[in-house]
Amino acid sequence: MKAVGYRKSLPISDSESLIDIELPQPIATGRDLLVKVRAIAVNPVDYKIRQRMAPEDDSYKVIGWDAVGEVVATGEAATRFKPGDEVYYAGALMRQGCNAEYQLVDERLVGRKPKSLSDAEAAALPLTTITAWEMLFEHLEIKQQSPDATEKSDEVIVMVGAAGGVGSILLQLAKTLTGATLIATASRESSQAWVTKLGADHVVDHSQPLQPQIEALGIGPVTHVASLTNTDSYFDTYIELLVPFGRIAMIDDPTEPLDVMKMKFKSLSLHIEFMYARSMFDAADMDEQSRLLTRVADLIDQGYVQTTVGKNLGTINAENLKTAHAELESGQTVGKIVLEGF
Repeated sequence: MKAVGYRKSLPISDSESLIDIELPQPIATGRDLLVKVRAIAVNPVDYKIRQRMAPEDDSYKVIGWDAVGEVVATGEAATRFKPGDEVYYAGALMRQGCNAEYQLVDERLVGRKPKSLSDAEAAALPLTTITAWEMLFEHLEIKQQSPDATEKSDEVIVMVGAAGGVGSILLQLAKTLTGATLIATASRESSQAWVTKLGADHVVDHSQPLQPQIEALGIGPVTHVASLTNTDSYFDTYIELLVPFGRIAMIDDPTEPLDVMKMKFKSLSLHIEFMYARSMFDAADMDEQSRLLTRVADLIDQGYVQTTVGKNLGTINAENLKTAHAELESGQTVGKIVLEGF
């Protein structure tokens, strides 16, 4: 089967950083599904793994953690899907990724593909959807309500770096399933327009001091922070903004240590979201990811949530994946980068 992989951790400008290769087609056993991959998305985790994790032997490492495809075979213990089913998923960090024609994935991590989306549109969603859902409802513990509910809660969420992949779905889920007031941060005009379109009630510029901008909105105290980038730069501001017993959830990897004891006097809590935790440690509730992906597929098909595709780079091959990695490394992308077909 066709695949894209690498043997050494190299700068994306190096011709060997990602290579078109041929690999044997894997065989499904146990609770695994064998999926014929039709479309993928690329995430910051892709380039971080490429930069930091080289194969220990002379084999190729295949990465990629957002896929849409068709189930073509199932392991003997798999019961949730059958050949012919269309699925979407992010998979597991320590297994072969989706930059390949065929991939094995545990059925407990797989959701039904939204019927109303194309393969490429659906591929933009799994990893960021899982991340956003776990941040909102498991870490921040935002109150859920029916999509048709109109009442507002007293929750005020600041989402820092809201125009990226996670922010793009986080905004929509919060707008659809909560009564919270949503403050998104974005610095460029295009980013500000994007987050407004996706449901932000207010937009502030994270290249300027946040506190005076948020106080000027006159909407009351901040109860929750979803920190999607540069947590170390804004950490002191979060502490100033938040009410006592407020919550911070973060997904990034700060370059500077966080002095968590600064949170003590307001009795704040800090939560780190890592959507691979369940699969990496074979958690007892690993199938929560399957359930939430299928729940969001229903919300999409009902018209409440839209795809977060920012750009389609075409065919899945080394050249186009290098372009995707380079754009993500620049930190200037809006929405998700997707590729489709081999």
